[in-house]
Amino acid sequence: MAHKPTPPRWVRWLLTRLHPADTLEEVEGDLAELYTYWHERAGQSQATLRYVLNVVSVLPPFVRRRKQPQPDYEPISSLHPAMLRNYLKIAFRNLTRNSTYSLLNVAGLALGMTCGILLFTLITYHLSFDNFHDQSDRIYRFVTEQHRETIGYSRSVPAPLGKVFRNDYTFAEKVARVATFDDILITVKQGPAIAKYKEPEGVAFAETDFFDLFNYPLTNGGKVTALTEPNTAVLTERMAHKYFGDASPINQVIRMDNKIDLRITGVLKDLPINTDQRAEIVASYSTLRQYDDWLASDDSWGGIASAMQCYVRLRPGLMPAQVEAVMPAYVKQYRPTSKNVHHYKLQPLADVHFDARYGGAMTKTNLWVLACIGLFLIITACVNFINLATAQALNRSKEVGVRKVLGSVRGQLFWQFITETALISATALLIALLCSLALLPFVNDWFKARLSLNLFSGWPLPLFALGLTALVTFVAGAYPGLILAGFQPILALKGRLSQQAIGGFNTRRALIITQFAISQILIIGVIVIASQMRYAQQSKVGFDKDAVVMVPLATDSKPQTIHAVADRFSALAGVKQVSLCQAAPASNSNWTTSPRYDNRPEEEPFAINVRAADDQFIPMFDLQLVAGRTIYPADSVREFVVNEAFVRKLNLSAPTQVLGKLISLNDGEFEGPIVGVIRDFHDKSFHEDILPMCISTALKNYEYYAVKIDLSTAQTTLTALDGVWSQTHPDQVFDYTFLDDQIAEFYETETLMLKLIQAFAAIAIFIGCLGLYGLVSFMAAQKTKEIGIRKVLGSSTGQIIWIFAGEFTRLILIAFTVAMPVAWFAMSQWLQTFKDQISLGVDVFALAMLGTFLVAMLTVGYRSVKAALMNPINSLRSE
Repeated sequence: MAHKPTPPRWVRWLLTRLHPADTLEEVEGDLAELYTYWHERAGQSQATLRYVLNVVSVLPPFVRRRKQPQPDYEPISSLHPAMLRNYLKIAFRNLTRNSTYSLLNVAGLALGMTCGILLFTLITYHLSFDNFHDQSDRIYRFVTEQHRETIGYSRSVPAPLGKVFRNDYTFAEKVARVATFDDILITVKQGPAIAKYKEPEGVAFAETDFFDLFNYPLTNGGKVTALTEPNTAVLTERMAHKYFGDASPINQVIRMDNKIDLRITGVLKDLPINTDQRAEIVASYSTLRQYDDWLASDDSWGGIASAMQCYVRLRPGLMPAQVEAVMPAYVKQYRPTSKNVHHYKLQPLADVHFDARYGGAMTKTNLWVLACIGLFLIITACVNFINLATAQALNRSKEVGVRKVLGSVRGQLFWQFITETALISATALLIALLCSLALLPFVNDWFKARLSLNLFSGWPLPLFALGLTALVTFVAGAYPGLILAGFQPILALKGRLSQQAIGGFNTRRALIITQFAISQILIIGVIVIASQMRYAQQSKVGFDKDAVVMVPLATDSKPQTIHAVADRFSALAGVKQVSLCQAAPASNSNWTTSPRYDNRPEEEPFAINVRAADDQFIPMFDLQLVAGRTIYPADSVREFVVNEAFVRKLNLSAPTQVLGKLISLNDGEFEGPIVGVIRDFHDKSFHEDILPMCISTALKNYEYYAVKIDLSTAQTTLTALDGVWSQTHPDQVFDYTFLDDQIAEFYETETLMLKLIQAFAAIAIFIGCLGLYGLVSFMAAQKTKEIGIRKVLGSSTGQIIWIFAGEFTRLILIAFTVAMPVAWFAMSQWLQTFKDQISLGVDVFALAMLGTFLVAMLTVGYRSVKAALMNPINSLRSE
């Protein structure tokens, strides 16, 4: 056993005289360890001299203590202002000296924090919708559940329900019906000229209680009288300036769809960005009769129009269930013969924005997904930081050893490292805020939102940013700080710290596995969502949707004008075919009703989707007949063509069995024989089943010219269409959309989620690669001597590279094993929302693993090749 040198006797005597009894053992032990270290390195004479010098260096505190025994000496607090200044100074020096390490950490944390800030802004934006109204917790919207074979959901109720409910019951303080129509033409006389505006958000016809229910304040005019008279309206400040400039809009007149004159009686403040009420022109409800007589009627219980909504504010203490309990009486009284069992429900205002069944813009499930992705990215950035910090710990071991010998306590060392982490986090936050400002326009474009970073005008975002910085600082900095502060000084000075002492490779392996498991989950999500979107876009929907332009009919068109425009469109070069129709074969605009088949006494227990269209509709969209013939030209309902789904609903074995049978719709208003059966096509998105459908001529229900054009001359043809339109309807605005774009709107949410997950997966991989690069650099530095010896003994470059690649290959495989079941479960649940869906095959997971593997190997490869090509003589000499 090696002899352990001990301090000379005179040193022990000196310590006994200078130190209090309770500190003697600790100080003597530290000095003895230091004496042992110097003895081994420099020999007896030099060790004794240095020992004496060390004793002298610690004399002053103890001498002062002997002279002034009261009060007892206490070390400076770890959080004393002087210590904090020292922490900052030392932290700044360390970070500037280790610039590569600092850059990797700042980049990783900045990316994660950028995503966190943007997602927090987006989530709080959606959660704030319509929460600014007074007593919003008592405001509800009436909605309808239509119970047939399946349950259908509508955000609307029969138009008379609101009036009857107000008169029959005292449950509500206020009741307001609102009928909103989009894409409205507004014409304004501006001097001798007439200005035309197509307003996508349209016009809302609202009852007078609307402004008592909702907090949309007027800047001009009184809410009590604003909507009391027919042909009056209020509009927002933005619209007032748009139409009338700086002139007062009060008593000015605007014309709606060339049908109705509206006199302006008030001006609203501009609508907040966080409201689902988007119409900036609100007309009096009594004017609705001039625009849509059926919807304004007190007897229109026979149908539900999506335009009509009804809101109520219940009296304090009333529960929605109490109101819903009396609603079945209306069904029995006003819809006694209907086969549709309607249930009128109350939907809280707080749920209007989030319930997709009733047209909610953003589901809470999607918000949770976004929140989880943001959390994953922040965790990935923190894991990256911990990995790099623990890998760098060995390089700082002697610094820690010296600090401990000179009197630093564990708490001071811990706070020193936390200060360095805080500097990195603060720098990352500043960069993240700048990146968020730069990326905000793209986020607004993706989400069709109007987000802003309210750093100085509100408290949520600043509080989140500061909280995120503090959280990242302590989550990312605590573990490395504890490891550094826990070094044994003698081992640190000798350079004999083990891997376990600096966190161990196993700890860093676990962190890398966590990083890449998150990345692979996101990659699998990207592949599955992209594959499903590609399947939905490229699969045959059952009709020809290419190169079709949908042109809305003029608002005041007469039958002869409609046919004349269609004929002039058909005569244009570049136009292949024209059809008049209510909507395209696949559309969000649907007219559903319960049919009566073959003179049966009762309506069928299922809904049928009615498409009003002329005789050119079936050939133009290439709908395939399986029995019978197409419809003949007519302007009214004469005959019907149905689809295969209709035949199946009737439990008939062959399409020919329905030919010649009568169909009656809307209590006999539309009636005719079935003359043909067409093959099923997707009339909605792949999320939904194919509905039974019938097609018949009905000119009064037509809403579009469907124009099939030659795409090679598309721009010329569209210009020609505009020319015909301007000649025929000089007071109207020419508008059109491509059918492909309309169908793409079915998958708007999925397309958005795909873009987001693609971006976040790329960021997660990039952050992971930053950590991977730092870690392989650390491994290369630690294995410099080993690599030199291996090369001297004949190892090839490939074998050296495999030292690094083999390690990380195993980690990626383990990460994949963890990620695969999680991703499979999540994506399986998502695919269940589609009636037609792809299968989750092995190829999806294999592609995700291969992609992660290639990116990781490129990252590892550069640094490992550099280490493998190093001259072994230089490697051994440097060691």
